[in-house]
Amino acid sequence: MRLLVLGAGQMGRAAAYDMTRQDDVDAVLVADVDARNLAETEAMVDSDKLETIGLNVGDISDVAAVMGRVDAALGAVSYTYNVELANAAVEAGIHYCDLGGNNSVVDGELALDQKAKEEGVTVIPDTGLAPGMVSLLAMHGVAAMDEASDVHLRVGGLPVDPKPPLNYMVVFSVQGLINEYVEPCLAIRGGRVIGDIEPLTEVEDISFDPPFQRLEAFHTSGGASTLPRTLLGRVRNLDYKTIRYPGHASKMHAMYRLGLMSRDPLDIDGTVVQPRRVLERLLSLNLPKSGRDVILLRVTVDGVKDGASARATYEMVDYGEPERGITAMMRDTAYPSSIICLMMARGQTEPGAMPQELAIDGESFISELKKRGLPLDVRFETS
Repeated sequence: MRLLVLGAGQMGRAAAYDMTRQDDVDAVLVADVDARNLAETEAMVDSDKLETIGLNVGDISDVAAVMGRVDAALGAVSYTYNVELANAAVEAGIHYCDLGGNNSVVDGELALDQKAKEEGVTVIPDTGLAPGMVSLLAMHGVAAMDEASDVHLRVGGLPVDPKPPLNYMVVFSVQGLINEYVEPCLAIRGGRVIGDIEPLTEVEDISFDPPFQRLEAFHTSGGASTLPRTLLGRVRNLDYKTIRYPGHASKMHAMYRLGLMSRDPLDIDGTVVQPRRVLERLLSLNLPKSGRDVILLRVTVDGVKDGASARATYEMVDYGEPERGITAMMRDTAYPSSIICLMMARGQTEPGAMPQELAIDGESFISELKKRGLPLDVRFETS
């Protein structure tokens, strides 16, 4: 079995690390335009199964040629490339999944369903952590109920040692972060899909075991991906919120309201700038990029089982694998994507372009997470 990872950033190299550790994988090709990224991947993965390739994903003919050498590919580059990459994979007759992160892009990939079925391959967008793992956990909980009513997804990637002014560190793309803070959020309320919830709003208190006893959670876009549409008619309420240290939401919401996340050109003394690009640059320059991080995750599904009220809870506090240079965000984003890519290549999915919650067996997925040492606690309680 031969696999391709497009993008040798933090997530791509962590996925390659996981793939090369699987006995049934013969080779993992990792492609990136940046030679430094490839060198860092070689140093971290350290496997004879690894092959690195200099490649610009914007040159789709070169991408297609590399895809012709593998059974499945994982896109770990900017979501702006995902539709074109998915289409190239289908045309090459290979399976494809990616880290996603944008609802309209996901719709473009799912539009390849008929074409993927004709080619006998699977396309699954939005794999990773959130969007990604949380949707599969939610579906696992819904399936465990006779009747599900409420689904709540809460996830955050945080520095273990927060520093002002935002108590946040760059644990993934700044562009992706702002995307989550600026686009409308999806939820199910009272059995109806609501698609225009303002991001960074409806802040709630949330706590985990020490030292994470005082945190906040608020609406952000993209984390639930297709799940609200998938579960429409099966649950009455569903929402997704991001976890941060207290006060983060109000600061970011002020920037949002002031227009600092806007793409609209702004003329300043004859110089035209895009406020969002300025903010992206300032965050990249001034937020910490190193240090220990932690992933906090809680998914709850309420419903009825055997005539009694029931709750399925999925909870995780993960610090990653720092001894291997794998942060919590890298592990909890890349490993789920690697698992899904492996499942496709192993023939464990049906042909077509579909949301992961309809394509992947939740029980098998959770089993694979635990094989990799992710500290996921799964509880089912009735009252």
